[in-house]
Amino acid sequence: MTMLENKPDTSDTLANAAAEGNVQKQQAMQITEEARKEANLPSFGANLFMGNFSYDMVYPFPLQSEEDKRLGDVIIDRLMSYLKQHLDPELVDKTREIPKQVIDEMKKMGIFALKIDKEYGGLGLSQTNYCRLVMQVASYCGSTAVLISAHQSIGVPQPLKMYGTEAQKKKFLPRFRQGAISAFALTEPDVGSDPAQMSTTAEISEDGKYYIINGDKLWCTNGTIADLLVVTAKTAPKVIKGKERKQISAFIVELPAQGFEVVHRCEFMGLGGIYNGLLRFKNVKVPVENLLWEEGRGLALALGTINVGRLTLPAACTGGAKQCLSIARRWGASRVQWGMPVGLHENGREKISYIAATTLAMEAVSWLTCAFADEKKYDIRIEAAMAKLFCTESLWKIVDKTMQLRGGRGYEKASSLEARGEPPYPVERIMRDCRVNLILEGSSEIMKLFLAREAMDPHLKRLSALLNPKATIGSKIKAVVQAIGFYGLWYPKQLLSTLFSSSYPQSPRLAKHLKFIEKHAHILARKIFNAMARYQQGLEKRQLLLGRLMEIGTDLFAMAATCSYAIKLKEQGDKKESPIDLADYFCTLAQRRITENFKALSNNDDKPGNALAEVTLEGAFRWLEEGIVEI
Repeated sequence: MTMLENKPDTSDTLANAAAEGNVQKQQAMQITEEARKEANLPSFGANLFMGNFSYDMVYPFPLQSEEDKRLGDVIIDRLMSYLKQHLDPELVDKTREIPKQVIDEMKKMGIFALKIDKEYGGLGLSQTNYCRLVMQVASYCGSTAVLISAHQSIGVPQPLKMYGTEAQKKKFLPRFRQGAISAFALTEPDVGSDPAQMSTTAEISEDGKYYIINGDKLWCTNGTIADLLVVTAKTAPKVIKGKERKQISAFIVELPAQGFEVVHRCEFMGLGGIYNGLLRFKNVKVPVENLLWEEGRGLALALGTINVGRLTLPAACTGGAKQCLSIARRWGASRVQWGMPVGLHENGREKISYIAATTLAMEAVSWLTCAFADEKKYDIRIEAAMAKLFCTESLWKIVDKTMQLRGGRGYEKASSLEARGEPPYPVERIMRDCRVNLILEGSSEIMKLFLAREAMDPHLKRLSALLNPKATIGSKIKAVVQAIGFYGLWYPKQLLSTLFSSSYPQSPRLAKHLKFIEKHAHILARKIFNAMARYQQGLEKRQLLLGRLMEIGTDLFAMAATCSYAIKLKEQGDKKESPIDLADYFCTLAQRRITENFKALSNNDDKPGNALAEVTLEGAFRWLEEGIVEI
């Protein structure tokens, strides 16, 4: 009998923590479900998870218009010309400061009012132009890109634009053209991916004119230099359907304010120049008219803001990937080992081809989701999450391959390389800067759980009465009849439709990949339904299983975007080499990942791994920690 089979009883500490966690999880799920926004708009991702490959939603690829592109070019060219002359990214990383004169010049250019409508004094850029700008800045200096994007993607401008009153917009939006900088204060020292458990409070003053905010907020990017904040806090609970429900609300806080304190500026592995810190609110008075949206809608506001704000990360990651491609290409062609450029050795070829093909896919996913946001015809919650997951994970792999190709020079700082006369390629800085992308604005793990919830939503709606123990017999019978009617047709379709596929004459070479997407969308939909039927309430604990299913869906989405984008670029005819080659190779790699993930649904090591982790936490292997200096 192995140790795992004869493991000791779970400790009281772990058991109590698990019990308390279950209660908190139920509360968090309830609040989160109430905060979910039903857009009632079509979604490519939602269709995909139900077995429908909606090719017409991604083809023809919605390229940016020339007129809109020219508007963006003027601002982007001016900004990048200035930054290249006056901003040293290595110095920013070393000193942890973006020079004041650089920030002041960006204020004059209107960089902090990029997406704000012109009627409020902003530059009125489209989402696509805004992301093009962030992509270029990110390829040069990650800290500066964060300063710009944290302010506009999740700071005050975006939620104010989406949920603010006209009076609030007229009061605050013009301030950003004047150079005001903002931040979003959501996370707390003890509350990360579960904002429903936040402890910061906002209580109405006796005269009813103010909310009084008390609490701490952690990792608030731009918070240490902000002029305006969006702050989320608990307000008085409400009784809904006979039950008391926790309320989370959002407020615009103008700084400086009495009782507000920047307790600490955080320092991280990368992004040395970001202004991120621990903020404290002690009896901070906020006028009641600064309430955003309405009481109890703060979490919904945060989720809605982040859905749009996430689109900046894929573009920023694409900028980093393009920089790595440039470095890998130049170094791979010039560095000779054993009589041949390192990029032409088979190990080098694998890295170069992966970087090039995946960079095209990242660009395709970024511009497609931006176009969706600009068109406002689709619900982009799923696509934004997929884009964030795919591009952040892909950039990390690309940087790792670039580092390995560069060898010791990849690990060496750019300033050190330059000091001894070599090209100052900042691979190590890019690696440090990009790692956090897999964590912030929803970690990769949270993205997969978010996608899983959205993927299961159509089924949960149809089966809600059957899953609800308090539902009446009549409602359960009605739900059974409706379920039989729907699934009696839907499920056989997912089985039989894999035998047939549409024709895709736009590109004979990519048609096989498009047929693969169509076929495997049906298989994915069936696997999701089977998992729900098998595990029922226990499915939420099968995070690895859900993660594999969501990785499959994300790769299918990336394949569709890449094929459509490559076909459009080919049609334009201004590329010497065919983008079809890159798309073909990317899709080949993606198909391999998808096939492996499908196999891993039933052939995996999840059970022994879960058991091993449990006994490790109980202290069973403390002996393995001997021989270290415990920190």
